[in-house]
Amino acid sequence: MYDIVILGGGPAAVSAGIYAARKKMSSAIIADNLAGQSIVSDDINNWIGIKSISGFALAKSMEDHLRAYDGIDIFDGELVTKVERIEGGFVALTPSEKRFEAKTVLVATGGSHRKLGIPGEEKFEGKGVVFCSTCDAPLFKGKDVAVIGGGNAGLEAVLDLVPYASKIYLLVRSEKIRGDLATLDKVKASEKVEILYNTVANEVLGDVMVSGLKVTDSISGIEREMPVSGVFVEIGTVPNSDMVKGLVELDEKGEIKIDCRTGRSSLVGIWAAGDVSDALYKQNNLAAGDGIKATLNAYDYIRNGI
Repeated sequence: MYDIVILGGGPAAVSAGIYAARKKMSSAIIADNLAGQSIVSDDINNWIGIKSISGFALAKSMEDHLRAYDGIDIFDGELVTKVERIEGGFVALTPSEKRFEAKTVLVATGGSHRKLGIPGEEKFEGKGVVFCSTCDAPLFKGKDVAVIGGGNAGLEAVLDLVPYASKIYLLVRSEKIRGDLATLDKVKASEKVEILYNTVANEVLGDVMVSGLKVTDSISGIEREMPVSGVFVEIGTVPNSDMVKGLVELDEKGEIKIDCRTGRSSLVGIWAAGDVSDALYKQNNLAAGDGIKATLNAYDYIRNGI
């Protein structure tokens, strides 16, 4: 039985794994992808200590750091779908019937792309509806596209598209952008970009491929069709918390409720960190810190009963 099993592969999980190793805790990190969500980011400017780094380079650097330590078992490519209580702790289960028993569990599984849930979105996924701008932006060279989302993900998607697309419409549901002002300045600097505030997407149009997007101005109520070849959906994530549903308390969004001082969930022995938790802000730096904090608290719990 491990001291701690860490679920996830992003900054929260990797940082937790490094600190678990440093504390000489018997530990395992289990991830379907040892990289995290930011691997798709082309240029990260807010990772403290590094002016600019790609998501891929950041993920590789963190993985190298993790693998430099002995004493932690790394299971990359494994997906835990269920956590159950057993005598003396917990067991994390995979679809392939692998079992990982531990005294404590840290859930740092992040989130999955949130979808619009409008007609045509599922039909045209991979046929013009896109959830990864870094991956697919070059496919839209010389074409008009729409990016949906007023947060950092939406702004970064626009910047990914600027070298390729002819015209980029950024659709924002409200009257203001939620993303970083520094990134917004870069977006506004491009003549290709038009920001449409108070605009809601209603339906993705097309035959074989996307040919348009039906939108409504939420102020005037006027509906119109925009001729675009691509729809980039960047509206946040859904927390990957199903494996502990019914075991710990979740909020209305499915995020694991935690004590912000310790990262503890509602159930003794389970911690959460990063985007899967109800932490107020979702950032790589904060996720890393929260993963470390949770691991240190789990260490105190195991060693000293605190």
